[in-house]
Amino acid sequence: MSTDIKDIVAFIAKALVDHPEEVSVEEVVGEQTSVIELRVAKDDMGKVIGKQGRTARAVRTVLNAAATKIKKRVVLEIIE
Repeated sequence: MSTDIKDIVAFIAKALVDHPEEVSVEEVVGEQTSVIELRVAKDDMGKVIGKQGRTARAVRTVLNAAATKIKKRVVLEIIE
């Protein structure tokens, strides 16, 4: 079920960036919490984070809604 969450992150990130081929999403699964690690090209970081972190916050909101449905906790980390 958590591959769906990875797919959601990858889909959103690829829609935002100029270099979608450089988007990679990894998942570190814990018992109750999963950490989703999003990597994008260096010059696309601003697009993913957004002004004052608004875009990143919106992506996290969507993820939390999807994770609530499967009764898990998901943390999104955007890695340089």
